[in-house]
Amino acid sequence: MPTAIVMIDTEPALIPEVASQIAEVSGVAEVYSVTGEVDLIAIVRVPDHKDFANVIADKISKITGVRRTQTYLAFREFSSKDLEEAFDIGI
Repeated sequence: MPTAIVMIDTEPALIPEVASQIAEVSGVAEVYSVTGEVDLIAIVRVPDHKDFANVIADKISKITGVRRTQTYLAFREFSSKDLEEAFDIGI
């Protein structure tokens, strides 16, 4: 499933409200408040790459309090389970 990691800058006073609204958007799997250069990180999973525009540009970026988004598209997923299985078969 196509996955995007979306870094989100918000109005500081609205972080919890913005996070709650983003979490309600269809296609958003998870939302985290974080330390660092951005306020929130959202994990977006959609059935087709074309759906990213609808979720990120048309919905997330238009939520009141969202100042800016920066999106990273995932190419490949690595998990500890995948790595364990690879070592079990000798890769």
